[in-house]
Amino acid sequence: MNILGVSCFYHDSGAALVRDGRLIAAAEEERFSRRKHDNGFPSRAIDYCLREGGLTIDDVDYVVFYEKPLIKFSRILETILASWPRSYLPWVTGLPQWVANKMNVPREIRRRLRTTRPVLCCRHHISHAASAFLVSPYDQAAIISADGVGEWTTTAWGVGRGTDIQFHKEIRFPHSIGLLFSAITAYLGFRVNDAEWKVMGLAPYGRPTLVDKFRQIVDIRDDGGFHLDMRYFAHTYSTERMFNRRWERHFGAPQRPRETELNDFHRDVAHSGQKIVEEIMVKMASHVQRTTGMKNICIAGGVGLNCVANWRIYRECGFESIFIQPAAGDSGGALGAAFYVYHSVLRRPRTFTMEHACWGPQFSDDQIAESVIDRHGVPHECFRNEEDLIDRTARMIAEGQVVGWFQGRMEFGPRALGARSLLADPRSEKMKDIINAKVKFREAFRPFAPAVLKERAHEYFDMPAGMDAPYMLLVPSVRPEVRDRIPAVTHQDGTGRVQTVTEEHHPRYYRLIRRFGELTGVPVLINTSFNVRGEPIVCTPKDAYHTFLNTGIDALVMGSFIITEKPRPVDYDAGMARSVALEAGALAS
Repeated sequence: MNILGVSCFYHDSGAALVRDGRLIAAAEEERFSRRKHDNGFPSRAIDYCLREGGLTIDDVDYVVFYEKPLIKFSRILETILASWPRSYLPWVTGLPQWVANKMNVPREIRRRLRTTRPVLCCRHHISHAASAFLVSPYDQAAIISADGVGEWTTTAWGVGRGTDIQFHKEIRFPHSIGLLFSAITAYLGFRVNDAEWKVMGLAPYGRPTLVDKFRQIVDIRDDGGFHLDMRYFAHTYSTERMFNRRWERHFGAPQRPRETELNDFHRDVAHSGQKIVEEIMVKMASHVQRTTGMKNICIAGGVGLNCVANWRIYRECGFESIFIQPAAGDSGGALGAAFYVYHSVLRRPRTFTMEHACWGPQFSDDQIAESVIDRHGVPHECFRNEEDLIDRTARMIAEGQVVGWFQGRMEFGPRALGARSLLADPRSEKMKDIINAKVKFREAFRPFAPAVLKERAHEYFDMPAGMDAPYMLLVPSVRPEVRDRIPAVTHQDGTGRVQTVTEEHHPRYYRLIRRFGELTGVPVLINTSFNVRGEPIVCTPKDAYHTFLNTGIDALVMGSFIITEKPRPVDYDAGMARSVALEAGALAS
């Protein structure tokens, strides 16, 4: 049986193909369209999934959409009417799109795919919960799903057993952890649904001076329930502003204009807001553990990408094990919707566990040669012996070079996990500045993640020996005695957003880290996403080569090929460099 999951029309569109209860392919539309956070219909992602499965749309038994659009529209309509006339602008700007394609998504999907196959719709947070629990290694687990908003629900918790998922409690719009964090993101002058990572990265540089201010507008209960004081928020009547003038008066400063200098106040806002979100999640998870008695927990939804909160839940809430699916946001809803129909609706048994994130396209050496090397006459070296390829790459990294690493199937989710990565030496603190200056053009306060051999992770990070952390969704402390050995991946607060790597699931990547460890004594690499600021992670050899040419990446390793020569000097974007310098400003002051 073939089931195609689809998510779109809000942000981070995606598609996933499940065959007989096993994941065959999954990808976000942005990787193909090259539009970051593309929310349009995921036609390219669907085409890829069908090709990977050797199918046409007529071979698909069910198409499943990740939420119920009519219920969502009722929430939007009710909210607009309750906020009228302040909500006039979002009504007149949003209504045409709802009428055009959002009111009847099943009809729109059938039209776009030119099919008469059945199209089903799942509840938004059921899709999220299923995306974590039904592909987890657990037969039973507690589940928390939290994001901005689905239809009405913003946060839900419950239990998964076998193929069943039951929510015990739901928190409804307008009270939302995700929208609270979005308000903080917007207040700091960052883009909502794009730059929440920046708030998390900035938080360790601040102090908890504004926690009490946040407590005055967010009522947090002992069970993790919460209530926003809506006098300070604008998300019920505006799509442009998440907060209002009362919020600005409350915190004593206006919104930070984009591309202006960050100061101590902004850092304290980030720190205090992050602490409030952590407090909500930790109290909720502790209550869930006490109530359900479960030893395992699955976390889903966009808030599940808050890796600091995830780690605190694991360490403080009484759970023995934690699982967060790598595409925890809306794109992963496509995966969850497909698995929910297969297991929970059709009652088919579970046989699949997600053990890695690489479900996107891959390219053979012949395809790489045809699309890049031969087509453009690119000077290169070809290594038919993998050991030689790995040794050469490890030595380049150990010598301080930044390497674009393009291998195997592309990752599903927002993180580069060894298939579309930039790799570098973590032993020099200067490497962070080098990568930012030569390649990423991003803010200096944002941390770089460490990739480490799984069996050696406990030597460098405060985590149990043998623990899996394959998706950069947990943030343990770097052990104090090794922080001076890996300063480039040790964040301001002494933590690292770790990725553990196994030979079983990432053989070439694992062997590279192992060889680097043999050369340097440190089995850890900097792993950051293979892209530049404002662009999606690379998908194809052409994307990778274009990024290589237009940045200061020293070498590009694609398949069996190593490319180091560029036909022309790199023209760095001075304007972008200036904006990053401004945005990163005053961190040391």
